[in-house]
Amino acid sequence: MHIPDGYLGPQTYVPLFGASFVFLSVALRKLKKELATKHVPYLAMAAAFSFLIQMFNIPIPGGTTGHAVGAGIIALLLGPWTAVIAVSVVMIIQAVVFGDGGITAIGANCFNMAVAMPFVSYGVFKLINGSSRSQKRTSIAAFLSGYAGITVSALLTGIEFGIQPLLAQGADGRPLYAPYPLEIALPAMVIEHLLLFSIIEGAVTMLLLRYFLKNEADVVYALKVREA
Repeated sequence: MHIPDGYLGPQTYVPLFGASFVFLSVALRKLKKELATKHVPYLAMAAAFSFLIQMFNIPIPGGTTGHAVGAGIIALLLGPWTAVIAVSVVMIIQAVVFGDGGITAIGANCFNMAVAMPFVSYGVFKLINGSSRSQKRTSIAAFLSGYAGITVSALLTGIEFGIQPLLAQGADGRPLYAPYPLEIALPAMVIEHLLLFSIIEGAVTMLLLRYFLKNEADVVYALKVREA
């Protein structure tokens, strides 16, 4: 799902750089106030986990790849703002050091996977789980939160690809950046995620949340906020 250089024009990647920077700035301020010292190692482990799980890239039609992200479970365990920081760090390191995702697309990749995904996952979990203490309902909420989060991330990526032919064309009418219109880009990104990657993300989110609820329940931010 990492967008490479040359696929997005400045009309798209510049505003997304700005939006991601705003969210990251707010997240850093909130982190200083909300993250307990004892949870700092969890932040490092969350970034490492997200980095590792994203290394399993599978090419899909449309010129990009699909993979799990881990942003949903980080949002549930440490909060969505902490997830913004953890996953953004991963996006930046992957682009600068490993060439996984373009330098010009860092803002877009951060917005899709480090901003939209954590907040969608967290919101879906809170909406479905509500005030329930049922393990079954919490597990379902966790699965759907991961599923919805990465699906929305894929949807945003598809939209960003698909609008490029409308935004920038050469003198001969050919697209200057991603050549795929929305009717191609959206199915290419969303269908594969609905049928495969979103299921994997949902399963990872559910299994890890169940593990932490069993072994370290006090870490789970999503439930701790509810009980406060």
